[in-house]
Amino acid sequence: MDRAEARDRAVKRAVVLLSGGLDSMVCAALAREQGFAVLALTVDYGQRHRVEIDAARTIAASLAERHIILPLDLTAFGGSALTADIAVPKGGVEAGIPVTYVPARNTVFLSVALAWAEAAGARDLFVGVNALDYSGYPDCRPEFIEAFENLANRATKAGVEGEGFTIHAPLQHMTKADIAREAARLRLNAGLSHSCYDPAADGGACGLCDACRLRAKGFEEAGLADPTRYAARR
Repeated sequence: MDRAEARDRAVKRAVVLLSGGLDSMVCAALAREQGFAVLALTVDYGQRHRVEIDAARTIAASLAERHIILPLDLTAFGGSALTADIAVPKGGVEAGIPVTYVPARNTVFLSVALAWAEAAGARDLFVGVNALDYSGYPDCRPEFIEAFENLANRATKAGVEGEGFTIHAPLQHMTKADIAREAARLRLNAGLSHSCYDPAADGGACGLCDACRLRAKGFEEAGLADPTRYAARR
């Protein structure tokens, strides 16, 4: 083994799900702060808010060692306002699971991330899910993360041979204000991220969907300037 190969093997890598939103941006930066070389995975699932893919590409350029944009068209299934011709709600964040929930999305995404991690020799995965200020998605909850980690260590060659995987969800118990503060602490340009579910043709945020409302609320409660360009304000 030559020096370059030995050095490469010594690098601690993690696969990070990078959507292009603020949460995933902060998650990737936290992984890097913890000493991981970031393998960023963005899934192009045919989402309505496709501008987030461009945001992910920009973010990955500064935070990731490698970035894969994986095509996986979930519009073939539909079942969500993000993947079918269903209106995105604009009336405010409501209780329950909204129509912007994409069936089994995080299960699918983490499964793909797990496959890359095993192939790349990485044993850590990062996902920017949040269980406090969020839209009620079941695949953002702590019990889901715990269950998926258990699955990962039973469904892979690495896992059954003792090289266990760890699923990191560092934003799990943060509010959106906490996340905005973390972005500031990490000296991230939050304006590069995109959260809106129903952006205008020019990529500007609508300002009224759940994602926009939660994002704006976070910056407001954190006492930080919101760099987002909204078409309307709540």
